[in-house]
Amino acid sequence: MNKFSGKVALVTGAAGGIGAAIVQRLRAQGAIVAVSDRDVAGIKADARLPGDLLDPAFTDGLPAAVHNTLGRLDIVVNNAGVITRGPVTETTDADWALSLGVNVEAPFRICRAAIPLMAGSGGGAIVNIASCWGLRPGPNHAVYCMTKAALASLTQCMGMDHAHQGIRINAVCPNEVNTPMLRTGFAKRGFDPDTAIADLNKTVPIGRIAEPEDIADVVAFLASDAARYVVGACIEVNGGKPVS
Repeated sequence: MNKFSGKVALVTGAAGGIGAAIVQRLRAQGAIVAVSDRDVAGIKADARLPGDLLDPAFTDGLPAAVHNTLGRLDIVVNNAGVITRGPVTETTDADWALSLGVNVEAPFRICRAAIPLMAGSGGGAIVNIASCWGLRPGPNHAVYCMTKAALASLTQCMGMDHAHQGIRINAVCPNEVNTPMLRTGFAKRGFDPDTAIADLNKTVPIGRIAEPEDIADVVAFLASDAARYVVGACIEVNGGKPVS
């Protein structure tokens, strides 16, 4: 089913687990997809735009680069994100700058640049990847929770501000997802990733943590005409598991 036939999408953080699943899902449904990450060489896509999301010039120019390369821009998925763990007393200036830069400033700059392009062609859809932890913060992730809360709020505000231009802006808020980032985080803390994920699965009412495809399907829904009346929503995709 080519629900996105003729549509051009930009996906950031495309080299990660969730990003790769989003790219695959959008392309499978007919979208022309541009991908961005620090290294995009191995990603199947219609355009590859490598760069550093901490570089304001790169993020400011990214939507125009997609538009100039592929002729239009209909969908933006701000998927790139980083996780900083620990209370504020253990958060370094580098942690702070990285978290704010990737999780908040980059989506802000990309949205600010994309919205006029979308408005000029009759509208579009933006999907931001926030987090359940931004809606109901959990312990020992102070800066991460704060940045995802900021992104959720920004999504709601932009949704109201730009709906009249035919631009729908929403967010997906996952809980734990079985990605390389999650597994690497466990390994760095001395845990066996398979054992840790098996333990996490027991805490989820549906019986398992999310797979990247579970998130990608909701992103595709929000980007599609099936979600034509969904604006400024922050949709939790958590298998019934609350933040704790």
